[in-house]
Amino acid sequence: MDRLVSILGPFERVTRPVVLGIEQVPDRPVLFVGNHTRYSFLDLPLMMSELWTRRRIVVRGLGDHGHYAIPVWRDLLTRVGMVRGTRENVRVLMRDGQDVLVFPGGAGEVFKGRGQDYQLMWKERLGFARLAIEFGYPIVPFAAVGAEEMLRVVVDHQMPGAAQISALMHQLVGVPLPPLARGIGPTCVPRPERLYFWFGNPVDTDRYHRAVEHDMAAREVRDLVQDRVEHQIAGLLALREQDPGRRLRPRATQAVRELLSPMRRPLESRT
Repeated sequence: MDRLVSILGPFERVTRPVVLGIEQVPDRPVLFVGNHTRYSFLDLPLMMSELWTRRRIVVRGLGDHGHYAIPVWRDLLTRVGMVRGTRENVRVLMRDGQDVLVFPGGAGEVFKGRGQDYQLMWKERLGFARLAIEFGYPIVPFAAVGAEEMLRVVVDHQMPGAAQISALMHQLVGVPLPPLARGIGPTCVPRPERLYFWFGNPVDTDRYHRAVEHDMAAREVRDLVQDRVEHQIAGLLALREQDPGRRLRPRATQAVRELLSPMRRPLESRT
């Protein structure tokens, strides 16, 4: 985690993440459940870094099965603590009392097409709620905003020709065709958007423990968490509209000042 924080240092200075509610995360193992932003690699590592630096929380994320069919990429996920998202693996983690992170939207949210920014695609997935109830894990709903604007989709699986390629990829490697996007100008360099994270009030699952075998209890927990995540996404979008720090110039100015301040202190002391 310290290595990850060090690598992300320059990115953190540019994005200047706004983090809300991190002090509300309980001092006990929890299940983090939230929205998967497009591509996910633009903000998820930074969110994990924030949890480590501010609360010393190490999160074990659950990866979609398709990720583990891709050489090198699966090795990178493993190095940052990700595990294949199976119920057996989650049970091992929860028995060990580890903090776990899951995106119920899976690859569907990672590979969102045009016009689907910040939409939750959880369908009828109840597995995370069942396991949280089974082990009495509190669920911390979280929302992430900012990464969707870093890259703009120009080709997605709904466009002519792309749907057939996407279906073939899904058959061969288990994941659909990622949307093709551009960032700064015609390049794929992500725009330096500010990132926003909100960790909401924990959802207590203990009161559902006697109904662990019933889908009704799991569905109630799932719907409650989904409503909170959607509410938090809307709140962050509204906050961003009023945030003067959303623009790059004030953030870049502050970053330069922080970089220069260690150089100024020796000069001031000699003076």
